[in-house]
Amino acid sequence: MVIKTAVFKCSSEKISQCPADGKPEIAFIGRSNVGKSSLINMLTGVKGLAKVSGVPGKTRLINHFLIDNKWFLVDLPGYGYAKVSKDKREGFSRLIMDYVVRYEHLFYLFVLVDSRLEPQKIDLEFIRFLGENGIPFGIVFTKTDKLSSDKVASRMALYKRVLKKEWEELPDMFATSSENKAGKEELLCFIDKILEYKE
Repeated sequence: MVIKTAVFKCSSEKISQCPADGKPEIAFIGRSNVGKSSLINMLTGVKGLAKVSGVPGKTRLINHFLIDNKWFLVDLPGYGYAKVSKDKREGFSRLIMDYVVRYEHLFYLFVLVDSRLEPQKIDLEFIRFLGENGIPFGIVFTKTDKLSSDKVASRMALYKRVLKKEWEELPDMFATSSENKAGKEELLCFIDKILEYKE
């Protein structure tokens, strides 16, 4: 897949405000500051499409980007940290849960994890939640340019060992870097393939 056009469509603070035209949605989620916006900009080839911030918890709304007028790439709020009040943090959680569980146009979800870190409890809990609710998802390892290829492979292998304790079938996994565009083609090919099932 080669993305030809990627345009910002809307930001929503509740799922009732999300687009209702029936286009399939491929969403990206992860802990705050995992590199979500950078990955989205890398995949689309549009610098600055998703706003990159050094401040964790900056994405507070559901952001929709229309891709080639066929499907939506969705940037979800990060989980796990935000410099905001407890009430607002809970609001973000409700927004995420509403979208992931109740929103009928979500077609596939990518969970982003930082390749430099060992499996984090909050990521594993969210992944377990997805499994319990039957949400189709894959895991995207970000910032792999910060590690050697051997270290990336061992980090992914560790994730597989941890998940195998609870999962019979493991989710698809991808190694990416927004800096050197590693994993871009593989991820876009995968999205292209799963969208074929929608047609």
